[in-house]
Amino acid sequence: MTTLQHTLASSASLGGSSLHTGEKVTLTLHPAPAGHGRKFRRLDLPDQPVLDASIALVKTVERATTLGEGSVKVHTVEHVLSALSGLGVDNALIDMDANEPPIGDGSASLYVELIQKAGIVAQEAPRPVFEVAEPIHLETPGGSLMTLLPYNGFKVSCTNVGPEGRFTQYFSTEVTPDVYTKEIAPARTFVYYEDVKPLLDKGLIKGGSLENAVVIKGDSVLSREPLRFSNEFARHKVLDIIGDLALFGRAIKGHVIAVKPGHGPNAELTRAVARQFGKAMAMVPPMVTPKGGSVMDINDVMKLLPHRYPFLMVDRVVSLDGDTHCTGVKSVTINEPFFQGHFPGQPIMPGVLQLEAMAQVGSILMLNRPGCAGKIGYFMSADSVKFRKPVVPGDTLFIEVELTQQKRNIAKARGRCLVNKEVVSEAELMFGIVDQ
Repeated sequence: MTTLQHTLASSASLGGSSLHTGEKVTLTLHPAPAGHGRKFRRLDLPDQPVLDASIALVKTVERATTLGEGSVKVHTVEHVLSALSGLGVDNALIDMDANEPPIGDGSASLYVELIQKAGIVAQEAPRPVFEVAEPIHLETPGGSLMTLLPYNGFKVSCTNVGPEGRFTQYFSTEVTPDVYTKEIAPARTFVYYEDVKPLLDKGLIKGGSLENAVVIKGDSVLSREPLRFSNEFARHKVLDIIGDLALFGRAIKGHVIAVKPGHGPNAELTRAVARQFGKAMAMVPPMVTPKGGSVMDINDVMKLLPHRYPFLMVDRVVSLDGDTHCTGVKSVTINEPFFQGHFPGQPIMPGVLQLEAMAQVGSILMLNRPGCAGKIGYFMSADSVKFRKPVVPGDTLFIEVELTQQKRNIAKARGRCLVNKEVVSEAELMFGIVDQ
């Protein structure tokens, strides 16, 4: 059964102090359209720049995860992203009037409460899910072990190991919104006493106190309240893992097994997931591409496009990002009727059919919009057409289209076809959407 994307039902705000910079900050969560993802907006900067919550923008991972693009940065994003991911909110705009979210009591409970206050609603678009196809295992010089295994769900098993083996704890759970709210979100951040001065010397934890962090001194725990769980530190590590994996941008079906994790190892695991996803998208033949990576199967495609055999050039859609980007897949086999005459003894897919595939993916992008169902897309023109490599039987054609301009029912787009991540053709397209 396909799971739908979710966003917030309304906007909600909270204020407080940040952990590392110590600044006062107000954070507001806003609803966002399907395909938007999770993004941060800095209201305190000129032009209010927006940063994607993406592993590609991770700049530093010392005691927290920092996103950055140019001079724009957002620090300590893991707790708010963890709460959004843990409660199943795929699309949200996160406004901040400083560079770091409020720390609250050091847990993610304040963000869970904020999300619950805003409410969560389903959207009319399937949730992109990546099913782990093969194990991923990473080891770091610091002794961290990170493993991700195929699994029909999302599960995290974590062993926290402190200096000299102090406070070694274990926690394992299936991650669902209910489990996250009750068993993960309340776990607070913690720090070892011997690390406090070095962190202060680096300009970190300026807003830290026993109100928002648990301090471990020797074999003792310094806190304003007792530990909330006997394994609270391992649970907080799970909270951080969920937040850092949220930077992948898709829900994950898999089982994370972590020993002595941290933001650095978490980020490396997220990058490894992104690499495996990239390889899966380019695999030949396509049937090894995880089923969870599909956004539209062939039946969904045929509900939008009127084309049928032998002129339907899209087998499925694997990415539909907002209203501007769409990626379709065409499996090219020797059974294609055009190979009988193009050319006998040296079968090559005609370039004009690659153009047609781009136009069909562009039509899917337009016809998927509200109010466009039941219409038809007409190919109007193609400019700057280039054919770079032949496409032959056995190739898997990935058709990427980016909408660049739209005026009423006329749209312009850039399209390109790729085989094994190499561009084989590209063009600038114009097409119209009209009633049938």
